[in-house]
Amino acid sequence: MSVHDTITNQTRLAVLFDGDNISPKKIEAILNEITKLGTANIKRVYGDWTSSSMNSWKEILHKFSIQPIQQFSYTTGKNSTDSALIIDAMDILHDNVINGLCIVSSDSDYTRLATRMRESGQVVYGIGEKKTPEAFRQACDQFIFIENLEPEIQVERIPKEIMELLYSAVEDASDEEGWGLLSVIGILLRQKKPDFDHRTYGYKKLGEMFNSLDSFEIRLITMGPEGQSYPQIKRKE
Repeated sequence: MSVHDTITNQTRLAVLFDGDNISPKKIEAILNEITKLGTANIKRVYGDWTSSSMNSWKEILHKFSIQPIQQFSYTTGKNSTDSALIIDAMDILHDNVINGLCIVSSDSDYTRLATRMRESGQVVYGIGEKKTPEAFRQACDQFIFIENLEPEIQVERIPKEIMELLYSAVEDASDEEGWGLLSVIGILLRQKKPDFDHRTYGYKKLGEMFNSLDSFEIRLITMGPEGQSYPQIKRKE
């Protein structure tokens, strides 16, 4: 069993969708991504189901077994969905049936919820659009942009701050000779910047990203009793 399989098998997730904030057209891609993070033991979507704006969700609910949670809009212009989602998340926390939370929204109102859940020892994933305020993105253990889940994504150029992030992660993971395991570097990148994703820059794999950059060199080393090969990264002198 791989490390990835061990992590995802042990992570029991509550996946909470902000129905006022996320398009149902994106749900299949989002749920496919969530399978890489853990098992979605709880799937709920919050919204005012008396409103015609929620009609497009109904087919999605049946297809993916998502539980609808009713939240009336008591005041015009005010979003009451976030309050219902936050209260539900805290109830789920105290029920002790999950060890991870996935908040699907681009709303900064969930920043404190993410922080509070992490304080309680829960792993917190966020999924939302690139417009999501940085405060919420940084409050999560990992934040995934919905745009990176689409078949054709708009690739961004690698900015200077991301190159500096790569340098930093490689340096922190490196041994005395300057080599660092790619798997460790990937973990450090997410710890330093929860919304880092190689797909943002057009790469399917992190190794492909490093291999394309002249500032780094990559090699395979053999480790473990089974003689498996693992990639190492080093910054060129």
